[in-house]
Amino acid sequence: MLMENQILKIEDIYVPVKRQKTLNPKVVNEIAESMLEEGQLTPIWVRRDGKRFVLVEGLHRLEACKALGDETIVGLLVQARRK
Repeated sequence: MLMENQILKIEDIYVPVKRQKTLNPKVVNEIAESMLEEGQLTPIWVRRDGKRFVLVEGLHRLEACKALGDETIVGLLVQARRK
């Protein structure tokens, strides 16, 4: 199955609490600086859960976009089983 990058609204992406605990603010700042210079190089991964998306991979990229005030992010919709 071919997966394509999509532009996703950040407000539609849910981050599980378990994932939020792994957040490193220093990494977020470094990624945000890189995004300012080069843009988002790697899409985040999300899975669909009803009307929302659940973050699978890319917490620091997502938080960097939030820190920059972005309303959208490039994401890849994947089929992922819950852990």
